[in-house]
Amino acid sequence: MLSLKEALLLVFAMGAVMLFCRVFPFLFFGKVGSSSPRTKAFLDFIEKTVPPVAMAVLALNAIGSSFLDNYRDGILVLIASVITALVHLWKRNALISIITGTTLYMILQKFI
Repeated sequence: MLSLKEALLLVFAMGAVMLFCRVFPFLFFGKVGSSSPRTKAFLDFIEKTVPPVAMAVLALNAIGSSFLDNYRDGILVLIASVITALVHLWKRNALISIITGTTLYMILQKFI
């Protein structure tokens, strides 16, 4: 069990990290309009690559951690993920693919 002093120190540290994460883009990239073309190219690259990479990491983490719990859940998550990806490639609509994958996973979880 943490003492009050340790708990307050942890809360302060987490708050400082969260504040830094929120302030970081404004401190370092705040003046994009007056920055060099090199900085603009870097920000354009980050803007295009970070969201797909973050989604891939989250998806792989979800699939991998479900296999660690038990194989049954892992297989269900993998089936729902593949169907979600196929629906997204077919319809090109994130909302439809997410709803389809979630619904399929819940149905598989209930009946298998």
